[in-house]
Formats: sequence, structure tokens, C-alpha cells
Amino acid sequence: MQAAGVRQLGGAVEALELPGPRGLRPDEILLDVRACGVGNWDEFVRTGDWDTGARPPMALGVEAAGIVAATGSAVSGLSAGDRVMTHSLPLRVQGTWAEAFIAAAGHVAPIAPDVPFDVAAALPVPALTADQALGDALDVQPGQTVLVNGASGVTGGLLVQLAAHRGATVIATASASAAGRMLEMGAAHVLDYHQSDWPAQVRALTGGGADAAANAAPAGARDAVQAVREGGRLATITHDPPPPERDITVRAVEVEPDGPRLSRLGRLVAQGALTVPVAEPLALDQAAEALSRVRRGTHGAAVVLRPTPVRNPGSKLQSIDVATLRPGGPR
Repeated sequence: MQAAGVRQLGGAVEALELPGPRGLRPDEILLDVRACGVGNWDEFVRTGDWDTGARPPMALGVEAAGIVAATGSAVSGLSAGDRVMTHSLPLRVQGTWAEAFIAAAGHVAPIAPDVPFDVAAALPVPALTADQALGDALDVQPGQTVLVNGASGVTGGLLVQLAAHRGATVIATASASAAGRMLEMGAAHVLDYHQSDWPAQVRALTGGGADAAANAAPAGARDAVQAVREGGRLATITHDPPPPERDITVRAVEVEPDGPRLSRLGRLVAQGALTVPVAEPLALDQAAEALSRVRRGTHGAAVVLRPTPVRNPGSKLQSIDVATLRPGGPR
């Protein structure tokens, strides 16, 4: 099976030839991967800072979209031929940067017919992260004021859209060049993060501070908390939560797989309530360049890889004999 990943933690990203998928356990599905997402989190996996359960040599990637090729004996509601997307951890075998991926069925969500695989592959991690931050950590309610710090990235843009969808008034920080895009996504105000007094600007706009803040800017949580009112809430997705102050609740958010939640987010994409800009896809053997683009910054456009297009999952993935993909089958 063709894949892209590393031969050792911290090593260079390269093309890999890996064994074909093992037999499916009862709760698993086999995905014929049509597109897989690339994000800064993949750099953490590459260096060993995020343990996804796999060991080198291993394919990277934790999100993908494609066609169900086979299902385990206990799986219901999913069938071969279904269009689905997933963020599934811990990894059952390998990452998603490959021609095939085994996922827990409970981490899988359907894709509407008119949603491209590229968009679906780029959605799971940033959308789940944003929704878990706004819903679980911040409990954003209609009429509240929400600051999104670092709004111009993929996750930041989804934070803006989802907060606005919840009925909040959104204040976003971004570069001046991204202001128009933030307003189109639903922000009521956009502040230039290059201006060091932007937290004071938030306090002035709100008469004391935002009700809640979602920080998506690396090393930005300490500034974001200054823009929150006394007794407010801060959630950061950047692993740098500041010490609590002024009775502000501070939460660090780490994305968790959630198939039903991902299904709901997918419906919002199909309805046009959420958008995910995607850059020109790259081939699987360009994975090193894809990760390099993420490191350099993509101005809010998601990066995706495409394995060689597959017309017939059983014939293309020559290492897969679909008839053997049963619980307890070959590994």
C-alpha cells in the first residue's frame, strides 16, 4: 500500500510502501481514501509530540475522506460505497496519508453528495476542535460576545463561523489583509493583531471585555485573557493556557473524535453555513511539500493530499482482498 510518513520520529516525510490493511474488527470500517487533510498537528505527530498510537515506519495523518470499502460485523448504519469522513484516534494501524485507512465506525460521519472529498478531508480536526471549544469549553450562548484570537487560520475561521452560527457577536483578531474574509465569515469586528493594544480595544468595544474568548494563535492566550471580562471564560487550542485571573475560567482544548458531532458539522457544510477554503490538492508523494506549506502558513486555506484516484476499491488496492476483511481476519 502506498503511503507517506516517517521511518523514525523526527525524520523526514517520505513515500512509504506499507503492508495492506489487516482484517477488520467488529467495530471498524475500511476507508478507500480519496483525500486526506494536512495540518500543523501532523508536525506534532512527526516529531513524537503527539502520540497517536502508531509507531514508525508509519503513515502520518489523522483525518480523511473517501469511500467505505468494507465494514466490521458489528457496524450498523454504514455500508460499502458510502461517502464518509473521519478523525479517528488512537490509530488502529496507520495514519490517513495512505491509499486505505482503518477507522473506528463511531468516529465516521457521512458526506453529502455535493460536498467535495477535498473539503470533507480538511474538515474533521479543525471543525471538531472549534465546536468542542465553543460548545464544551465555553458554552457560548446567543447574544454573548466572543473573541476569536488568531482567526485567519483554518481553525480560526471555523471558530468565527460557528460562534456566529450560535448567535454570538464575534470579535476577531487577524491581519489587515484578512479582515474582509473575517467579516464575510460572520465577524462583527476585526482587530489587527499587530497593534499591541488590541486587548484594550476589545474591552472598549464591549464595555469591559468579551464574555468568552477562543484562542487559536500560538503563544496568544496570555494576550487573549486580557480581553475577557471578569468572570468570563477562555479556551485555548494552543497548549499554552495562562494562569487564571479575575475569576476567569481557563480551559485547554484537545480535539476528540466524535462521529455524531462531525455528522452535524458536515450538515452545516452541506447547507452552506460553514465553509472551508482548500488550496490546490497535492499528490500523496508530495506530502513533504504539503507539510512544509502548513509550516509556512496558508492564509486560511486548508492543505490536502490525494492518493491516486480509485475507481474500484477492490481492484486498485491490490493488497486488499475485500472478502477477507472480516473480524479476526488476517493482520
